[in-house]
Amino acid sequence: MSLSTRAIAGIAGVVVVGAASLGTGIYLANDAGKPEEAKAMLVVGTSTVSAAPSPTCYNDGKPLGEDVLSKCLKEIQQARKDKKLTKLDVRSSDRIGVGVPEDLAEKGWFALTNGGSEGQAALAGGPAEAVLTGVTYSGSKSAAGLLSTNDVTSVTVVAQDKKTQEYYAVWAFDLNNKTS
Repeated sequence: MSLSTRAIAGIAGVVVVGAASLGTGIYLANDAGKPEEAKAMLVVGTSTVSAAPSPTCYNDGKPLGEDVLSKCLKEIQQARKDKKLTKLDVRSSDRIGVGVPEDLAEKGWFALTNGGSEGQAALAGGPAEAVLTGVTYSGSKSAAGLLSTNDVTSVTVVAQDKKTQEYYAVWAFDLNNKTS
């Protein structure tokens, strides 16, 4: 009894699908039990970076106390001064967007730059009454109105519960302003 070409192709297809399923199962089993990192994402044009908040700026999904939040902001200032923040180059012709993890997006979040006409521009959401909920990505906005007049524009992303006003995470990025 000989196998036809059609039968061989069918068996090969089953083997490929089975192997793919097994591989996915192994990947999922290997990833099970690991806590998901609370990374925020910054997108400029076609470039993307992500960063986890420092341990001071995130408490495994629990609210940050006022003292911890104050320490977090000082830590960010020092990291910015030491040029240790995650960064991307940006031009005024670029578009900028920000993303946050789904669990924190459900609570609420907003993102600001130190640019704009008033020295602070909303990249996503804004003051407490404009906190975004359920949205994981800000959408892309024109960089022209978001950049500071300095060489570097600061981006701060904050997870804040819209109802309780409690803070859950703070991320910081820097944008290197380029003129050409």
